[in-house]
Amino acid sequence: MNAPPRLRHLDEGPAVLVVNTRSRSGREAFETARAMLAERGIPLLAAHALSRPKRLRAVLEEAIAAGARRVFVGGGDGTISCAAQVLMSRDVTLGVVPLGTGNDFARSLGIPDTIEAACDVIVGGYTARVDVGLVNGRPFLNAASLGLTTAIAKRLTQELKQRAGKLAYPMAAAAEMRTLQPFHVRLQADTETLELDALQLVVGNGRYHGAGNMVSPEATLDDRKLHVYAITAPSAADGSGERTGLGHLQDVATLARVALGMRSGGHLEHEAVVHLHTRHLTVETDPPMEVNADGENVGMTPMRFEVASAALRVYAPAPPLPQ
Repeated sequence: MNAPPRLRHLDEGPAVLVVNTRSRSGREAFETARAMLAERGIPLLAAHALSRPKRLRAVLEEAIAAGARRVFVGGGDGTISCAAQVLMSRDVTLGVVPLGTGNDFARSLGIPDTIEAACDVIVGGYTARVDVGLVNGRPFLNAASLGLTTAIAKRLTQELKQRAGKLAYPMAAAAEMRTLQPFHVRLQADTETLELDALQLVVGNGRYHGAGNMVSPEATLDDRKLHVYAITAPSAADGSGERTGLGHLQDVATLARVALGMRSGGHLEHEAVVHLHTRHLTVETDPPMEVNADGENVGMTPMRFEVASAALRVYAPAPPLPQ
């Protein structure tokens, strides 16, 4: 896997730990992470166990004002994305402790999903500059989507994540298939314009979304590109116009076949999938659609996407040794 270039800084100043204790394993993880960092010789200016995630922004701003230059954040992708919105374009390094259901940003960086391994990455001192996606000016790390994935995200309640763990995504997807509806979308990229009827559209900044599904095997967090794919609707292409019965079954069958390749990136080779990469993208839909970015609803189409290049400094695993 291609990875962003890494620099090594063994001491970058005062450090703060912030853990979202409402993430799937957050309550047990806070004391463990604090102890493991101490064992590895990293003193903390402060440590915060947040039971109210809405306080995250204020806590991070206070930490930076108090002199923190290293901020270690424990939580799921939504928590990490929120932290990135505060830390991007500042002289602060983010340390990721993945504690969520998906952990797609950590996966794109190559950070294992155990507290011990994440702390070892921080202690190693290697940092990378990664891109941040922007949707109507709002930052995101992994991907923004509309259609099926947005509907699934609405079903992924905190209760379902706590109860089902990594099975929450497939459970929510199976439930959403019953009401699946195509939509018309117009894409204006750097060099081309596309119009199509789709079941799902994904605009990726990182390599992964949806708990390990690939946006594109070519995507990296520092390539200064958005990687986009759309799953088109056979029921629209064959002119049936059906939203139930045969047309609906065709669409569900297409999604099932495409899904088989999402872990490896092979879905991009399916005849129903259209994909491109671009620095800027405008998305218009009929009807207007909700857009979800890193698990949060960010509004309705139309939306404009772009890349903030190398906007976030983050701890990453050591680069592989030369062969």
